[in-house]
Amino acid sequence: MSGPEAEEHAREPGEAHRPEPGDEHGQEHGADTVAWFHCFSGIAGDMALGALVDAGADVDEVREMCERLPVTGWELEATDAMRNGIGATLMVVRVMQTGVVRTYGHISAMVEEARLPDRVRDRALATFRVLAEAEGRLHRRPTVKVHFHEVGGIDAIVDVVGTCTALELLGVDEVTASPVAQGIGMVRSAHGAMPNPPPAVVELLRRAGAPTYGLDIPVELTTPTGAALLAALASRFGAMPSMRVTANGFGAGEREFEQRPNLTQVVIGTRVDERPAGQPVVLLEANVDDVTGETLAHTIGVLLEAGAHDAWVTPIVMKKGRPAHTVSALVDPAGVANVTAAIVRETGTLGVRGSTLERWPQPRTTHEVEVEGYPLRVKAAAGWVKVEHDDAARVAKRTGLPLREVVARAEAAARATAGDMTEVASITSRRSSAPAPPQPDEPEPPEAG
Repeated sequence: MSGPEAEEHAREPGEAHRPEPGDEHGQEHGADTVAWFHCFSGIAGDMALGALVDAGADVDEVREMCERLPVTGWELEATDAMRNGIGATLMVVRVMQTGVVRTYGHISAMVEEARLPDRVRDRALATFRVLAEAEGRLHRRPTVKVHFHEVGGIDAIVDVVGTCTALELLGVDEVTASPVAQGIGMVRSAHGAMPNPPPAVVELLRRAGAPTYGLDIPVELTTPTGAALLAALASRFGAMPSMRVTANGFGAGEREFEQRPNLTQVVIGTRVDERPAGQPVVLLEANVDDVTGETLAHTIGVLLEAGAHDAWVTPIVMKKGRPAHTVSALVDPAGVANVTAAIVRETGTLGVRGSTLERWPQPRTTHEVEVEGYPLRVKAAAGWVKVEHDDAARVAKRTGLPLREVVARAEAAARATAGDMTEVASITSRRSSAPAPPQPDEPEPPEAG
């Protein structure tokens, strides 16, 4: 690794990815600031806070804001850490254990009493609220009477209020996140041994509609505090949104893994115009080297009948220089099973791969026109019209007209019968600038019956 990327990973441990000088937090005035949490190794409250401090939130200001809470006996410290060669910030809350178990009502009153900035207060209350609702559903208790055990500890309270404070210090208007990683096995809690991921984490991510996946690591990668922050604050989940990056940072977990860095990443920036959300589709593909051309042609028709939007065959060269073909089909997610079965049935392939894509189909309408008394289907959209080739070929064969003449007449008929479709007025000019061929004498229309 060389160049700027190597310099990035070689930074001194704990050296934050700071915003550029100029504006206080590096964001453009008047533009929404978005934070994207990359949860490739899960997320916990201290990891979220550490990532934001690593990205430039002043730890002294975070500490001062948390000291407004009506609770004492704790210290907050930011230390440097390295995880698999990546420098990060590890947040440590040292607490004088009191054994106090707090309810949701108790914690919300503490937050209300703390005289926090409005958005810090609202985000913290929302986080504890979703956690109380999730715990209440699991333990069959009213929300206000839910007892927080691990999350009711001072360290978890400081993690939540500290994270909400750090978001405010960085001017974050919107929180987003990636799919969330989970561990496997069992974990210990105040209720005893519990499955990993813990039921509260699963419930919180379910409520948030967050995509999640498991890793073969016997550690609680995502904690209830981390899941609650996402459930309360994240407006969307997925890939990093379109933004102009102003800062980024890594928050470290206490443990170190061989398989991957135990980190949560945050990327902060100003939002830029995003392309509109497309229609989700799945691209199904199979490589085959023992299927005849006749079978491949038949397969395309079968896939279209099975519900594929489109299907095609691409020549390829496989291992040992063998000529082969890739059979591809574009299909709605709901039709994946049918089309996959058709590919396997028709080609005999031993496997089908798929990838999720987006498409942006243009609005269109279908019209029916007549040429020499024969009906033809015509598709029209803004700026163009397209005659169905099979229909045009059928009419050309029956009337003896050249195919291009049938197409030209069908286009003219579509323009004449769709007066409100002004967008198709320039269609012919897109076809050809050559003069139209002379029209032969029109035969009599076919007799009825």
